[in-house]
Amino acid sequence: MDPARAERLARALADKIPADLRNRIEAVVSPAMGGVIIGHEMGRALGKPAMFVERPQGTFELRRGFHLEPGTIVLMVEDVVTTGLSSREAIEAVRAAGGDVIAEAALVDRSSGKADLGIPFVPLIRIDVPTYRATSLPPELASIPAIKPGSRAAA
Repeated sequence: MDPARAERLARALADKIPADLRNRIEAVVSPAMGGVIIGHEMGRALGKPAMFVERPQGTFELRRGFHLEPGTIVLMVEDVVTTGLSSREAIEAVRAAGGDVIAEAALVDRSSGKADLGIPFVPLIRIDVPTYRATSLPPELASIPAIKPGSRAAA
């Protein structure tokens, strides 16, 4: 809703990427839907093409005329990383399309630093959110109905 804020956040995130990685990046890819805006703004901040992968059939893929030349050096960009599963799936889709993903950047790391993406991971901020088993919820949380927001169906 606030393009100027998105631009500032992307520039701050770009500044956190180590120069040796930042200087190698040739393209930015992000997963739809959450990563589209920050991916676009990161492309602008880095002066590189920005594109996104999406799941038309349940598996990430490049579409809409997006194309990577074999060996293109890619930065994956997300809005929020929680478990890293979507990131790993998006990274695999870029590799299948011929790209070489060398790092991931995200606005927020909600994994408590536990997400293993197999590549360097640079978040703008890290938010540690406690999680509990259903049988050991604190009393103040036990009375609140559980909901599962996000793009994945409840298991």
